[in-house]
Amino acid sequence: MFYYYDPTYVLVIIGFLFTLFASFGVNGTFNKYKDVANRHGITGAMAARRILDANGLQNVKIVRIAGNLTDNFNPSTNVVSLSDSTFDSVSVAAIGVAAHECGHAVQHQQGYVPIKVRNGIYPVVRIGNMLSMPLFILGIILGLGNLAMFGAVLFGLVLVFQLVTLPVEFNASRRAINTLEGMYMLDEDEIKGARKVLKAAAMTYVAAAASTALQFVRLVMLANRRRD
Repeated sequence: MFYYYDPTYVLVIIGFLFTLFASFGVNGTFNKYKDVANRHGITGAMAARRILDANGLQNVKIVRIAGNLTDNFNPSTNVVSLSDSTFDSVSVAAIGVAAHECGHAVQHQQGYVPIKVRNGIYPVVRIGNMLSMPLFILGIILGLGNLAMFGAVLFGLVLVFQLVTLPVEFNASRRAINTLEGMYMLDEDEIKGARKVLKAAAMTYVAAAASTALQFVRLVMLANRRRD
């Protein structure tokens, strides 16, 4: 009954636990500071507008979108989208998240190299991600180790993309904290709370990259079996 047991599943489980703990961490930290109102009464949308205007980004719009922690910046439309939990909230957590997304807008304006690299490789990564698993599975089923390995290598492009994303996210958070301090939108103790929220959010990207790395190792191991 254990004939089909695959010990490499352990890597999948470890990766899942990484992402699970990171998710719990960011939600727990956000929930803690979403109830802590900043003393200046600034909402997430107000903070975003001030930061964008201060950086000469009056052309970047701010819109409200549904969801919780679904905030993002879309460079193709020049829109900072703030979620329901951020847009009208005066919490320390909301201000930190809004400032982070504005950090991405400033990165694009200044031509921040890592974000240019990430955007440049995205089309290749997207295609590789679409083809990786079908080719890998086909190689495993047909006993074609080289084809399975090629699928695994294509999956590795996702890992490359995630690794490039890490400095982009860390830099956006650093910009956010420096801006909030420099523009005096949050007091010193509030800055500490915003920093904790952004640090927890950054760990989700680290966990995702670690999980993908473990999955990549697993695919390579399975492909090597077929090659042997």
